[in-house]
Amino acid sequence: GEKAMTQDDIIRMAREVWGVDDWRPTQVQRLERFAALVAAHERDECAKLAESTVCDTHLPTGVKIHGSQAAKAIRARGQA
Repeated sequence: GEKAMTQDDIIRMAREVWGVDDWRPTQVQRLERFAALVAAHERDECAKLAESTVCDTHLPTGVKIHGSQAAKAIRARGQA
């Protein structure tokens, strides 16, 4: 199954970068918001790439099938 990033994951990554052991609640909220913005941007870029990618070609018609279903699934992750 898929595992969402937890608050502990965000704090651990921030600690690796900044070396701060004690994060105040307001700082944690800002870290969470920043992580959410980065994730949303990355999802959008991945969805755009999926939409523009030809996954297959329908053999009888020759119509190219794009990754719209993949893009939809990527965007849905942000609504969970």
